[in-house]
Amino acid sequence: MKCPRIRAFDAGARARRRTASGDGVERSDLIRFENVGLRYGMGPEILRDLTFEIAPRSFQFLTGPSGAGKTSLIRLLFMSLKPTRGLVRVFGRDTASVTRDELPGLRRRIGVVFQDFRLLDHLTTYENVALPLRVLGKEEASYRADVIELLEWVGLGDRMHAMPPVLSGGEKQRAAIARALITQPEILLADEPTGNVDPPLARRLLRLFTELNRLGTSVLIATHDVALMDQYDARRIVLADGRIRIWE
Repeated sequence: MKCPRIRAFDAGARARRRTASGDGVERSDLIRFENVGLRYGMGPEILRDLTFEIAPRSFQFLTGPSGAGKTSLIRLLFMSLKPTRGLVRVFGRDTASVTRDELPGLRRRIGVVFQDFRLLDHLTTYENVALPLRVLGKEEASYRADVIELLEWVGLGDRMHAMPPVLSGGEKQRAAIARALITQPEILLADEPTGNVDPPLARRLLRLFTELNRLGTSVLIATHDVALMDQYDARRIVLADGRIRIWE
């Protein structure tokens, strides 16, 4: 697999530069949970006493039965939810003290691949991938080559002008991955990224994630696909009954 040259895949070097400049990223944790609990409204806690960390350049699977709370945990990692109790630190910051103005800057350092893709049907594949950069106010001339190269890397070079309704499920998944990577994240969170594709494509997507990790990005993949996890020797965060066990 040809490695892209774009800076989006030098996340490890970017994290090291932030550490050297005192940006608050500790050596051993990009994200840290300490005794975290989560409940919705007045209901019971669905996540209880979660304590773990995501280290720089690490690769891990988040697994557990359907309904175990994997998506809720990803939302906590992405700071779209706040814990009911406990401490969540992201890039050295206590998320409880992050202001609304500071939140977008922290989130840009985290890429997310959602289960439902969240592509905009009226935009081409190229435009969907470039959208996060457009939102930041960047000129197309500054990112066009990077978007094209990234689309080629995920195998969509010949589909960049296609609209999402005519893409297959696997193509939509790869477009969503490319969009998550274009902002040069230090961490990639993928929620069931192989849930709607056949086994050969699932293996190809896993190779994309492992190559991305080799190039410096920390990766967390939420999945219940045991056969997929068995293909790669990686840490497993197992979520069941609201608690986690970690298999190194």
